[in-house]
Amino acid sequence: MLFVIVAIGVLGILAGAGLFFFYAQSAPKITQSALSSDTSTRVYDANGKVISRLGAQNRNYVQNSNIPTTLKQAVVSTEDRRFYKNNGVDPIRILGAAFANVSGSSLGMQGGSTLTQQLVKLSVFSTAAADRTLKRKAQEAWLALKVDHNYSKDQILEYYINKVYMGNGVYGMQTAAEYYYGKDLKDLELPQLALLAGMPQAPNDYDPTTYPQYAEKRRNLVLDAMAKNNAITSAQAAQAKVTNIKTGLVKTHHSTTTDAKTTKVIDAYLKQVYAELKAKGYNTTTGGLKVYTNLDMGAQKKLYSIVNSGNYVNFPSSKFQVGSTIVNPNNGQVVAMIGGRKTGNVTFGLNRAVQTDRSSASTAKPLMDYGPAIEHLYYPTYEPVKDTAFTYPGTDKSLYDWDKQYQGTITMRKALYESRNIPAVRTLQNVGISKATKFLEGLGMTFDKTLTLQNGIGLYISSEQEAAAYAAFANGGTYYKPYLVSKVVTQDGKKHNYASTGKRAMSAATAFMLTDMMKDVITNESGSGRSAAISGLYQAGKTGTDSYPDDYADKVPDGATMDSWFTGYTKNYAVSVWTGYDKQFQTGHYVSESQTTIAQEIYKYEMSYLAGKSTNTDWTAPSTVTRTTQNGKTEYYVTGHPGTVTDTTATSQYGSTNNTNSSAYSSNNQATTSSSTSKTESSTTESSTSKESSSTEQKPSGNGNDDDNNTQTSSTNNADDNKN
Repeated sequence: MLFVIVAIGVLGILAGAGLFFFYAQSAPKITQSALSSDTSTRVYDANGKVISRLGAQNRNYVQNSNIPTTLKQAVVSTEDRRFYKNNGVDPIRILGAAFANVSGSSLGMQGGSTLTQQLVKLSVFSTAAADRTLKRKAQEAWLALKVDHNYSKDQILEYYINKVYMGNGVYGMQTAAEYYYGKDLKDLELPQLALLAGMPQAPNDYDPTTYPQYAEKRRNLVLDAMAKNNAITSAQAAQAKVTNIKTGLVKTHHSTTTDAKTTKVIDAYLKQVYAELKAKGYNTTTGGLKVYTNLDMGAQKKLYSIVNSGNYVNFPSSKFQVGSTIVNPNNGQVVAMIGGRKTGNVTFGLNRAVQTDRSSASTAKPLMDYGPAIEHLYYPTYEPVKDTAFTYPGTDKSLYDWDKQYQGTITMRKALYESRNIPAVRTLQNVGISKATKFLEGLGMTFDKTLTLQNGIGLYISSEQEAAAYAAFANGGTYYKPYLVSKVVTQDGKKHNYASTGKRAMSAATAFMLTDMMKDVITNESGSGRSAAISGLYQAGKTGTDSYPDDYADKVPDGATMDSWFTGYTKNYAVSVWTGYDKQFQTGHYVSESQTTIAQEIYKYEMSYLAGKSTNTDWTAPSTVTRTTQNGKTEYYVTGHPGTVTDTTATSQYGSTNNTNSSAYSSNNQATTSSSTSKTESSTTESSTSKESSSTEQKPSGNGNDDDNNTQTSSTNNADDNKN
């Protein structure tokens, strides 16, 4: 029996050794260049040009001769007490770490990897959790043995001290000494060197400026380790512990980015890139990543110039803000993004392009009202809709148009390009909240709670989401989730490609008919988006303005709004622009009636630039759409569903009394049936939430975000007076 056990043990050892050498054969090569290089994340634009090297600018390499002995002792005592005795791999350390993990006695000081193994990992391997495999650990150990054989202990320490991430975009302990203390390593005292030695394990958590209490505990653990390792005496450790953790810290820091001017231009885009990388599980601080993005630097610079230079638009003040996103309709690539204007030297500031706490106002109408009506009820572009007095079901709250007038029965086309509220909400009521919500889901928007009729004139979504949704109108009905990162190359050379898979969100007929109606928003003499017109360009779009609540309306001038939007597109680009103030209820922070066109002007100048680098082609009607003439105008209907032609001339200025059922004007019998069903469902929903229903636009409970990264506020906005 003993013989069998011994034999099995020997076979296990031989098998393990065989597997180790099998894995070792495929280990990547490790060079002096890899060991000495920084591990910052490099970000490239769509043309393959480096636009950001996080932490690279201030990485000042320090030679071994200028590294204080005290720092070397602190690093070794903290990371690898047997560093000078092992050969790069330490079996005793591995067993000790395993026991410490089980017993809980390690205090986070000594893991299973030697300092040399950590250097190898930082130099040639991906740091992603998914890559921590047995094969990778075997290769890491093999390379550590080779590094220990080829380089001296002082060289290995030099490489490690210059490579580790130290928080705030800083790489290397020399750079950290300059960043945190404004001094060279050789000029620091024991307490400061001990802090730096302990930071690499969790640099953000041990930042002495942000988390002094954690930094102090970590520093003291390093001092205890140094005393235990006989690098300093217990008395020296005790004296150093008395030093305040903030002693010597500077208040201003050097920049840690490659080009401050360029970084300012791409700040919002870059912030969103890092958010995408984090969501995918990448470590952007120690990963040594090469990140390839969809950024069109020319379009980005142009957008930045439009909102910051003063050469294009007359902004009322420096506090007037902008959030904008540009998407390629044919693949979902985000090619440019602006998160604000006049932001100063703030890095990774508020990105208003992805905020979801402001109402999209009437830009919601094609998304929630008219799009679903064409898709599910087969409304033609000339569908008769009623602009008459309307009260939300189950309430005494009335809804008004921007001019407080009624036009009676008009066409859906006219209701859209003049941005009439009542016909939009009536249309949504006929479609039903359920079908409308499903339509929105197809365009990448989900909400925590049931939407209401009020959301038909205002959704809480971002410019990124809206640009991607309108892009589906532009390309014939296919939705692509917007994305910024196209490829990531990890430190071990592995390539990871990313793309958005298109999903059919609506019929080609719906997309074409919406586009044809939204052309009139820009070109019709009564259209709400005439300031976005670009001569000769085939384009479509929608305006949106969000008025103040009734209880605040008397504090701002007539026609003043909280938010103003314009989202427009060609076959090549979709551009969404939000404008307004961060603190819209602060005195003077309103968008005046004349200033509501600023969003359109930003769009116009940016789209003019984009049009100059792309083909200008018009949309062609799909075979599922039939062209007709109604009242001397070209109109369209879904083939097989021509509807009933009705005289849509306004009967009176104020129309008829409230009538929530417009089925008499439905396109066809099938649509009438669908409309009645939807109406019942909608009415039930509204009556159950009648306490929330009012003429004031209600904020949805969800944030409309694909990944729920944004937080909603609890304020409510009034969309009664949306004239856009």
